[in-house]
Amino acid sequence: MPHSLILNLLPLSPIPPQFLTGRHLHALFLTLVSSVDPTLGDRLHNSTADKAFTLSPLQTNFLQGTRGMSKLQHTHQEAIPPGKPCWWRISLLDDTLFSQLTQLWLNLNPNHPWHLGPADLYITSIQVTPQSNQPWANAISYSQLYEQASDRYRTIHFTFSTPTAFRQGKYDSTLPTRECIFNSLLSRWNKYSEIEINQIALESIFPSFFNIHTEIVADSRSKFIGFAGEVSYQILGEIEPIEIKKINALADFALYAGVGRKTPMGMGMMRRTYQSKLTKNYE
Repeated sequence: MPHSLILNLLPLSPIPPQFLTGRHLHALFLTLVSSVDPTLGDRLHNSTADKAFTLSPLQTNFLQGTRGMSKLQHTHQEAIPPGKPCWWRISLLDDTLFSQLTQLWLNLNPNHPWHLGPADLYITSIQVTPQSNQPWANAISYSQLYEQASDRYRTIHFTFSTPTAFRQGKYDSTLPTRECIFNSLLSRWNKYSEIEINQIALESIFPSFFNIHTEIVADSRSKFIGFAGEVSYQILGEIEPIEIKKINALADFALYAGVGRKTPMGMGMMRRTYQSKLTKNYE
């Protein structure tokens, strides 16, 4: 059962921008895990395989409906001041991982400080259901995701909210091809879901709209180049309803899984959206 959890945070001291990188937020997540299960924290730290969680960058802007989802902060030029409310998204793709962290969610102490670099911060609350000002929170079982997926709807519109890139051979690609997007979703679905999707009709998926731009994320160690923005695909031609259903299930799964590289460090954060006026539903 994938979960998309929102942690509401309150810094007690300034958080310098150099400690707001994906690497430091990844370390904070492992600290949270290790606080309830040190062995699990060590295993997640040492794992080099595709990981069963994704993290967002730390956000200081609170959202206003779906329009606020289009772009999230992925870099900070200035320190976040003390007392500034923040939020942070953690998605968990594996039921086992969520259950292993149950004690963290149930016994959360809002007066216990956590450390992000030299700063202390409180976790004031955790959201697990979507709100008008926080559409990134949600949870649903894999079976529900699959059952609720449409076998008729042929428009797939994605919003990529943090920089996204895909590993191809030795190098990264920043083009959102159907193969890169849907194969990434398919791989993660089959790794963590109890419902296997053997293959999808990639040859029936065609790009119909792009509004993307290049984003660069750089810190003292590395530089990551990706794209962000909106992309639409149409499912065209004669295709069985079950094949349409598979594609729609993967599109709905995108909220939790993200795509591409460095999703445990804030990259590849995306979701399906429906507000575009430039696409048309072909049924």
